[in-house]
Amino acid sequence: MIALIGGSGLTELDGLELSESLVVPTPYGDSSAPLLKGRYAGRDVLFLARHGHPHRIPPHQVNYRANLWALREAGACAVIAVNAVGGIHPAMGSGHLCVPHQLIDYTWGRASTFFDGELEHVTHIDFSHPYDESLRERLCQALHQCGQTFSARGVYACTQGPRLETAAEIIRLERDGCDIVGMTGMPEAALARELELPYACLALVVNPAAGKSTQLISMADIESELGRGMGRVRSVLAALLAAL
Repeated sequence: MIALIGGSGLTELDGLELSESLVVPTPYGDSSAPLLKGRYAGRDVLFLARHGHPHRIPPHQVNYRANLWALREAGACAVIAVNAVGGIHPAMGSGHLCVPHQLIDYTWGRASTFFDGELEHVTHIDFSHPYDESLRERLCQALHQCGQTFSARGVYACTQGPRLETAAEIIRLERDGCDIVGMTGMPEAALARELELPYACLALVVNPAAGKSTQLISMADIESELGRGMGRVRSVLAALLAAL
């Protein structure tokens, strides 16, 4: 069963034929919201609102470990994450969709591993390629099918938040090779890898990153872009699920 994690702008999955709302106990506390189990595009799915419903949990306080653990326990075999991001690369304008192939983690202080505490042995995971290539290819096929303009590659910079970045920080991220910037890509991707859950990201650019526009970043503009873009995201998710 595919799990869909919705970020900012996707706290509900319109069109989901809900069969069950699940509160799954985990060793790490409560997930951000109950897991919604149902049918979407003719497929059984799990849906989780990353920031809760209503949108209330900031990126640095999301219980990523509980979220991923609960999804696996509920039967998820793979995860598609939807992330709202800022655009750094000139191709990543507002409204653009990106399926990133790499990420750089700039967060700190987050509970970022299941291999913690009193362990019998140390465990390292191979994280050379943080996103599952097969899932990425399926996402790209769904984007093509829906006639969307998108980037099939990109480097996601994950920052701590909840504040937005300074213009100087964006210059640094660009120098590091980053194309988009968000606050929720990590440790989510690494935790999925630790649980052996194939994981891919569909990123919607909702604003130019700091210093990439002459205008100040407005939350009203971000919310407007989210409103315009999430309908396209849902159509892509439906096409992906229908093709599985």
